[in-house]
Amino acid sequence: MITALKIIFVLAAILIASALYLKKRNELNPYRYFSLVSIIFTFGSLISIVVYIITMGIPHINTQMFSLEYTTDNVTMLPSIITTLIVVVLGILIAAPVGIFTAIYLVEYAKSGSKVVEVIRLAAETLQGIPSIVYGLFGMLFFVNRINLGYSILSGVFTISIMILPLIIRSTEEALKSVDNSLREASFGLGAGKLRTIFKVVLPVAIPGILAGVVLAVGRIVGETACLIYTLGTATSLPKGLFSSSRTLALHMYMLSSEGLYVGEAYASAMVLLLVVVLLNFIATKIGNKISEVEV
Repeated sequence: MITALKIIFVLAAILIASALYLKKRNELNPYRYFSLVSIIFTFGSLISIVVYIITMGIPHINTQMFSLEYTTDNVTMLPSIITTLIVVVLGILIAAPVGIFTAIYLVEYAKSGSKVVEVIRLAAETLQGIPSIVYGLFGMLFFVNRINLGYSILSGVFTISIMILPLIIRSTEEALKSVDNSLREASFGLGAGKLRTIFKVVLPVAIPGILAGVVLAVGRIVGETACLIYTLGTATSLPKGLFSSSRTLALHMYMLSSEGLYVGEAYASAMVLLLVVVLLNFIATKIGNKISEVEV
């Protein structure tokens, strides 16, 4: 409570100082001021959350939390980190190709105003708005019980791939639409076919937008709990295969905090989760930049 009041006080002081500064320069335009308020509030909130998690988590970090074997003494997060990386890689490998090629069909091949296109877009928008717990219940009924995959890596990966698919489709579709048609026409004028134009001209230009969607999808996978608790399970051990149950880092953090016995360790897990998200985003950006350089 005291920390929250301090944050509010600091933000209020910054806003008052900025208002006085703009007034002194005779630039206190309402639109400019409200824009400044929004920027300060957004970045202030983000920085406050990050600083709070780091300060609360650092005192509880120790070497035992990175042991391979989970016990009630060390409550290690290493199996959860490994499981998170496995789920992210497999989920993206399944969802990204399907989403990207679906978007290519919608933008490059489907006729404008086609009923098929409208149905696919409506389905994608509907799926994007469904709560994650509904995906979890579907995954439990279909993948866990119906197909008998049980609580396993595969059940979690298949379910979460369906969940992030609409996000990748929409972001890729918008990225492809942003490519100027003159590039396509120039490629056709030089004798290139449709497929060659898409892969050699359109996709390299659209890679930044596609990558943004993939990064958002990675962030959603890493931070997901409701979907995975019904499909992946909550086992604390390191998964021995794709049919083994385990828990991701976000799920590990949720279980620790819900038990009420390891709140400090939950903050430590949250801090590591932030680092994992930053690392995965950095790697995805580097890969996207390399691909773009090679294609160009």
